[in-house]
Amino acid sequence: QVQLVDSGGDSVQAGGSLRLSCTMSGYTYGANCVGWFRQSPGKEREGVASIYNGDGSTLYSDSVKGRFTISQGSASNTVYLQMNDLRLEDTAMYNCAVATCFSDSQHLIAWRDGPGRYRYWSQGTQVTVSS
Repeated sequence: QVQLVDSGGDSVQAGGSLRLSCTMSGYTYGANCVGWFRQSPGKEREGVASIYNGDGSTLYSDSVKGRFTISQGSASNTVYLQMNDLRLEDTAMYNCAVATCFSDSQHLIAWRDGPGRYRYWSQGTQVTVSS
């Protein structure tokens, strides 16, 4: 049984930082892409960042580029999202999710196709940014 467990969400002031963690178990495919997504009330879920474990390549939404960094932990089943310079508009429920990817091109396709391409999801961790 595939399970993704995320953590690290909190309430912070604008300009602050948080690091989210996503730990995956039971996923038997060696090649995968792990993405972070977020959703706030009244808005559609949007992709934040994604990483392909084959070569560590990453993708980001324009809204977080330069502020957020996705990375893999020393244990290959953990992915982090370092969030710096947080803004009010970053307030959302954040989920990590995994898709099967065997190449950079498949990673890009999954990212562009959106949340529906990511098969397994975490329960979500809340990030709240205040002024």
